Amino acid sequence: MQITRRLEFDAGHRIPNHRSQCRHLHGHRYVLEITLTGDVVRQDGSPAEGMVMDFSEVKEIAKAHVVDPWDHAFLAYRGDQAVVEFLASLPDHKTVLLDSIPTAENLAREAFTILAPLYRDSYGNHLTLERVRLYETPNCWADATA
Repeated sequence: MQITRRLEFDAGHRIPNHRSQCRHLHGHRYVLEITLTGDVVRQDGSPAEGMVMDFSEVKEIAKAHVVDPWDHAFLAYRGDQAVVEFLASLPDHKTVLLDSIPTAENLAREAFTILAPLYRDSYGNHLTLERVRLYETPNCWADATA
């Protein structure tokens, strides 16, 4: 069985080597979809009985480890020196430094890497993170899969 939880956040970024508009500082309303696979819990009296995982728990984990840290932050490539220096000059600016250029593909992969070990097989139902889908716009997204 597969389940998916959708969360949204706002963040800025830039793609320094892009040939078009994306080389400039700009932002997006990102949508993050977390897809888990596992068996439906059949344990009588379990709080997750009849579920793969409680959607509120899926949200809580993703929110704490990806959404809250990235929301209203500027997601910057550590190697983009001019931008890193500029952001450091802004008092109390929320900046997340990444080891790769913050494309939709790299952000989806980073979110998958962060979240995969956090969705555990809590109920003996073979729970695993199957996919992280990150929408950069309503028409453009990247999938990181197991």
